[in-house]
Amino acid sequence: MAEHTDAIVVGGGLAGLVAAAELADAGRHVVVLEQEGENSLGGQAFWSLGGLFFVDSPEQRRLRIKDSRELALQDWLGSAQFDRPEDAWPRKVAEAFVDFAAGEMRPWLHGMGMRWFPVVGWAERGGAQAHGHGNSVPRFHITWGTGPGVVEPFERRVREHVVKGRIELKFRHQASRLVTTNGAVTGVAGEILEPSTVERGQQSGRAVAGVFELSAGTVLVTSGGIGGNHELVRQNWPVARLGPAPKRMVSGVPHHVDGRMIAISQDAGAAVINADRMWHYTEGVANWAPIWPNHGIRILPGPSSMWFDARGERLPAPCLPGFDTLSTLKHILSTGYEYSWFVLTQSIIKKEFALSGSEQNPDFTSKSWRAVLKNRRGKGAPPPVEAFKEKGEDFIVRNTLSELVEAMNALAGERLIDHDHLKMQIEARDREIANPFAKDAQITAINGARSYLGDKLIRTAKPHRILDPAHGPLIAVRLNVLTRKTLGGLHTNLDSQVLDASGNPIPGLYAAGEVSGFGGGGYHGYNALEGTFLGGCIFSGRNAGRHAARSV
Repeated sequence: MAEHTDAIVVGGGLAGLVAAAELADAGRHVVVLEQEGENSLGGQAFWSLGGLFFVDSPEQRRLRIKDSRELALQDWLGSAQFDRPEDAWPRKVAEAFVDFAAGEMRPWLHGMGMRWFPVVGWAERGGAQAHGHGNSVPRFHITWGTGPGVVEPFERRVREHVVKGRIELKFRHQASRLVTTNGAVTGVAGEILEPSTVERGQQSGRAVAGVFELSAGTVLVTSGGIGGNHELVRQNWPVARLGPAPKRMVSGVPHHVDGRMIAISQDAGAAVINADRMWHYTEGVANWAPIWPNHGIRILPGPSSMWFDARGERLPAPCLPGFDTLSTLKHILSTGYEYSWFVLTQSIIKKEFALSGSEQNPDFTSKSWRAVLKNRRGKGAPPPVEAFKEKGEDFIVRNTLSELVEAMNALAGERLIDHDHLKMQIEARDREIANPFAKDAQITAINGARSYLGDKLIRTAKPHRILDPAHGPLIAVRLNVLTRKTLGGLHTNLDSQVLDASGNPIPGLYAAGEVSGFGGGGYHGYNALEGTFLGGCIFSGRNAGRHAARSV
């Protein structure tokens, strides 16, 4: 006889913790299954920068940013570009999330103890038309404590329920089958993996020590996406839309983000939609101190670095740093090469480079204002950035352009970049710097960024000539495609119930977080506005937990 509980949550990431906490708050007994060890509780959210998408927040208003629910929804729908019949639920979830982000979300999280850095980031700016892709205003709120700071209040709630006996955490339990009875999902079966001693994020073993089967009134799948499984990423890659999948990519997520539960849920009757929609970054660099296999880190750039393809041709607008991720990805892949280059100065890297991830921002993660002020106002770039500049295999530092080009070609293993042609493009851009009537789209973007106080203070360097020795040395960074997020997934409704091929809820089955495309089976549509990944986990996990609690 299988052990019985009210609810089983498959996956101990952020969405799973939120759902489990809501279920237990409602008095339900919950078992959380997690294939990794106890030190992996919180999943991929732990490694994140902790950015959250809020609308008309106190932080925005203090910086004189005028935002509204209407403007945010315009940006969301212009970015999502919903165009499929199966986008009905994703669109409803998107509209509900914008309402949440403009209303209850921040005060609810604030009440649990979350706080945010006072300068709001302006991510994914778009760079085309008002009704198209991108954030019209800054909305990226970095949580004080980064990803661990987002996870902490929900982990605390879960562990309080563990003490009370309402939640059981079963680590090293790998789900392999959803048990069904008369068309309803009634349990989970799988393997108990041998204990793991690896550190958080490191690759753990898959040796089997036993098996398990649990029955429950409801099962919630919160197992994450596919970014750690490059074979699955390539299998779902939208070749017709973006071009051929890169042969080499770096991983922005640990190996256990493997997408196993998507196929397992399909075997139980779940529908998957929008599997070809995904979000991979173009500014990935190899981690000089890797934690997981093929570990990559994303550069979060300000607007001033010059961006060139592998042949040394400058990328066109809106393929500017921080503006339009998928347009840039498509353009890079259209060149026949899988990488690109930033060319910049020490003045730019000092002011504009940040690295994504909690471990790359120890000052924010530790919640130390002293450390933040010391690291962000020092003589060089923040220490993690300087470490990459010194030790990263993708970073080149030279005093002259000729030396820089020589080293770029040596790193690429091909003499693709012509010094004189690169110099011509840089000098043309440099002539525009002192020109208030500049026609260069990137110069216009830099001036626009500096009109926002937050960018002028901490994110955008004072305009200067790239080839001015006073701002040197020169720096080139080879940029790789970095896998990250799954925008499609298990088809769900607004209550996070999983739907079958006919669009009907499967009794007893819910999904939340990235496995459900962060809600609905793809509430981002084709493009993400940033800060909406963690927010989507919180929103869909809360919806799943609350509705499931009423149905058990």
